[in-house]
Order: sequence, then C-alpha cells, then structure tokens
Amino acid sequence: VNLAAAIARRGRSVLVIDLDPQAHTTIHLGTDPATIERSVYDILLDPAFDAVDALVGSIRENLSLLPAEVGLAAAESELASDHDRNQRLARALEPLKRAYEFILIDCPPSLGVLTLNALAAAREVVVPMQAHFFALQGVSKLLETVSLVAQGVNPNLKVSGVVLCMHDENTRHAREVVADLERFFEDSRAGGAPWWAARVFRPAVRRSIKLAESPGFGQTIFEYAPDS
Repeated sequence: VNLAAAIARRGRSVLVIDLDPQAHTTIHLGTDPATIERSVYDILLDPAFDAVDALVGSIRENLSLLPAEVGLAAAESELASDHDRNQRLARALEPLKRAYEFILIDCPPSLGVLTLNALAAAREVVVPMQAHFFALQGVSKLLETVSLVAQGVNPNLKVSGVVLCMHDENTRHAREVVADLERFFEDSRAGGAPWWAARVFRPAVRRSIKLAESPGFGQTIFEYAPDS
C-alpha cells in the first residue's frame, strides 16, 4: 500500500489489486470489504466477465484499487478443477495494462491458486520478508514456485528482490539471515534462474508503530504520519 502511494505521489498512475481473502490492502486503503458488491473474486470465477474496469475504484489521486472480500477464500476450491485456473487474472488484466503505469498485486501468504494467478500475470516479484529463519525457508519455497511458473505459463517472470520488513539490524540472527540471503543471490548470478538479478533492497523497513497504526485509520503512511 505504501509503495503504491509513494509511486502515485510521484504523479504516476497505479492500480493495486488485492488478491488476499483477508482484504488487508482493501481495508488499509479505507474501504470496508463488507460494503463491496463485486470484487476480484468475480473476474476469477467468471472467465466471461468483461467489465473489469467497472470493479476498479479511484482511491487517491493517481491510485486505484481492485478490491477483495472474504468470499475470495472460496476461489481456491471453486477453481480447483478448472484447467485454466492459474491464468484467469492474467487474461482479465489485459484491458487494464494500457490504463496504468504500475499494477501492484498483493498476494495471500500461501502458494495456492490465488498466488499462482498473480505470478502468471506479473512481470516482477518483490518479496517482503522479516529476517527470521522460517521466513527464509518460506522465500526458498516461493522461489521454487516462481521457477515452475517461469518454466510454464509465464517465462517473463523475474524476482527483483527482497524487502526487509519490521527489521532490527541489532540482532545477530537478523544479520545472519540477511547474509545468507545475500550470499544465495550472489551465487545465483550466473545460473539463469528467474532471480539471477535479485538483491536485498536497502534501506530495510524498520519496525515502526506508525506503520502498524496507519491501516487502522484507512490511511497510507504519508497521510497518517508524513514525518515518520
């Protein structure tokens, strides 16, 4: 949300797609999922749905949202038997690509049908990660999935890098995890994998109570605490 808001504040047109049934991105941008009649769920479940632009709402100047609601959780099981289940989003986004300079897709914290739809539609993957051991294991599984998607439905898919979130550089464990991650990326430079050019983005996003509070007010960090 804050990355999208920052780009929009630079005068660039941005669409944010909330692909998480928890609808946290939708809530963070000040929209109550309970009030939404149509959402990204509709374009995933109905391949013939041709009014995608009607679902998009302008949230801020240069910033639009394709919202989610809790019914999206059912998409995993409802799409399970469809042969094109992982490419529904990519097809639906075709008419929107010319309307926005940036399209950011917020994925659920799992590697199911919804995340696979995002990977099939995207050109770049940015991974937010807390510098903990289990989070590092999760990134490893995600990269395996990215590799499979790149070998199949989306050969243009690349991993841009990792954004460290809620980061505390003062702990030895965090420093070791980051060092392991940077070493892994460096060792991948000549391998031709989708993450061959990936890096750990700097500066890290430190732990901040202002960042934690702002979603509760439906505001970006630039609105809630511009001097944070």
